[in-house]
Amino acid sequence: MNVASQRTGWSRLPLRAAAFVVLTCVAILGVSGWREWAARDAVLKGAETEMANVARSLTQHAEDSLDLLDSGVVGVVSRLEMDGTGPITIAKLRTLLEARKKAMERVHSLAIIDDRGNWLTSPGTIASTLSDDAFFRHHQLSPKREAYVGHPVKSLLDGEWVITLSRRFDKPDGSFGGVVLAAIGSRYLSHFYEQFEIGRNSSVSLTYGDGTIVARTPNNEKFVGRNVSDGPLFRDASLQGPSGAYYFKSLLDGAERVSFFKRSGRYPLVLLATVDKEELLAPWRAAALSRMLYVVALVMLIAIIGAVLVRQLQRGQRMAAALVEKEAHFRLLAEGSSDMVTRIGLDERLRYVSPSSSRVVGWRPNQLIGTDALAGIHPEDRPHVQAVVDAMKRGDTDEARLTYRNAHRQKSEVWLESTMRVTRKDNGSVDGVVAISRDITEQKQLETRLETLAIEDSLTGLANRRRFDERLNEEWARAYRDRSSLGLLMIDVDHFKSYNDEYGHPAGDACLRVVAKIIAAETQRVGDLAARYGGEEFAMLLPNTDAAGCARLGERIRSAVRDAGLVHASNPAASCVTVSVGGATCRPAFERTAGTGSLVEAADQALYAAKDAGRDQLVMSGEVTDLLPKASGQ
Repeated sequence: MNVASQRTGWSRLPLRAAAFVVLTCVAILGVSGWREWAARDAVLKGAETEMANVARSLTQHAEDSLDLLDSGVVGVVSRLEMDGTGPITIAKLRTLLEARKKAMERVHSLAIIDDRGNWLTSPGTIASTLSDDAFFRHHQLSPKREAYVGHPVKSLLDGEWVITLSRRFDKPDGSFGGVVLAAIGSRYLSHFYEQFEIGRNSSVSLTYGDGTIVARTPNNEKFVGRNVSDGPLFRDASLQGPSGAYYFKSLLDGAERVSFFKRSGRYPLVLLATVDKEELLAPWRAAALSRMLYVVALVMLIAIIGAVLVRQLQRGQRMAAALVEKEAHFRLLAEGSSDMVTRIGLDERLRYVSPSSSRVVGWRPNQLIGTDALAGIHPEDRPHVQAVVDAMKRGDTDEARLTYRNAHRQKSEVWLESTMRVTRKDNGSVDGVVAISRDITEQKQLETRLETLAIEDSLTGLANRRRFDERLNEEWARAYRDRSSLGLLMIDVDHFKSYNDEYGHPAGDACLRVVAKIIAAETQRVGDLAARYGGEEFAMLLPNTDAAGCARLGERIRSAVRDAGLVHASNPAASCVTVSVGGATCRPAFERTAGTGSLVEAADQALYAAKDAGRDQLVMSGEVTDLLPKASGQ
């Protein structure tokens, strides 16, 4: 991006910021409005659930009440069909019916009616006839014996609206004998419904199947007996199911209501439980108004902050132009350097990478910008680099020089040396780090080679005396901690001086390399170490090896050297090159006052014993504990 395009982008930034602020305010208002509407729906759904529970409970109560009446009616019918309707039977039944009525509050009246519609038992007027009533005609004309729930009527006794349940009884010849009648009063049902406090303006109504109100709370006396069959609950086809939610404007009091209806599956009754919609939503409205006031205040605050931000952006455009020019100068210098120049932000991501990154790490700048600046660093080196970067971000240090391993796209990894320096804003706060990195892989390889030469014998490739002494101390300490054994073989080429004299030094060097190769081949464990101890003498350090194991290994080396068949005419023991081997083992944990020198001395004494015994053989020393007194006495 050039300077002109950057300036164009900056000139549009205030307008984009203003648009963002406006969209943010609209989004907040929209989301808040949607949430409040969802909360309103949740309130209505909760009311539907509550009304559904009330409707189911009260429908069950009505059915249970009629079942209770029916159980008493069935008993009376059975008694009449067995004993007849004689004066004695009727007198007994009248006493029984009066006792049941007094015992059950919900029973309004119980009566027996003969085949002509005359009351046989009733606590009121006996002379009245019921031959024209619907329930009487139903039983008179139908031979069915099941219970019949009649249309709500006013009681002849006290004028109260009741709902009746009746059954037919027959004479001994099977002809119609009369009706046993039981009734539940509207006032009982209304008083029962008053126990359910579901809202100040709520209502519960029990209606007959044709829409006649049987009982209602509140204002039962005002509405009982009124027919509401012209309402949607009885006319709308979608509301003719067994139950459901029902929103309507009451024809009785004109209030908007949220309700739930339940039709009885056994009797021609419909229970409607309602709550006043305005009363239900009043708490939600108050809370929603309070919340929306907070939202509006927040939107106004955002708008004010946005306006200030836009002004600051406009004022910052001049500073941005100057920064663009400074960045252009920085790029000119960075892109002309052979070292890789990077700029790291406070989020530790690369903000700028110079073109020389392709040569240093194998990645082009556009592949690195925006990535984690420390992502390619070797896991073992990263904690140290991370600590330095954190210190620079905090402002604890302004400059640092680091050496670390880093991933390379084509190579496995390279060594980098980075010089880092913090950059600061005008107010002095740190805003990033600039790093100049160069590839020092060749230098590191040279250093590694020098380190290797310092511990390796140049002729044989085995460890040198210095490395042997270091490892002997390390393994002694480890064996002491682990309470394990440590073995050592001292190997010497027999009559090597005469070999040099007879065949020359180049042949002698070749001979030593062959022997070294045989010894190295036996170092099969990671902890084993083969070293050139000095001249024609070699040493083999064997951690965690007992005397038997040490002897087996020494014998294999001796045999392998002899089997190599290097001609040595001056060797009295054989006509080929041979070696003498001395071995020793110890347990450092048992020798608290002994040191590494005791093990070397024991193996060396065993080696001289092998030479004194005629060479080309292995001699194992006794335990170091047996040798130490001898050594101290010499």
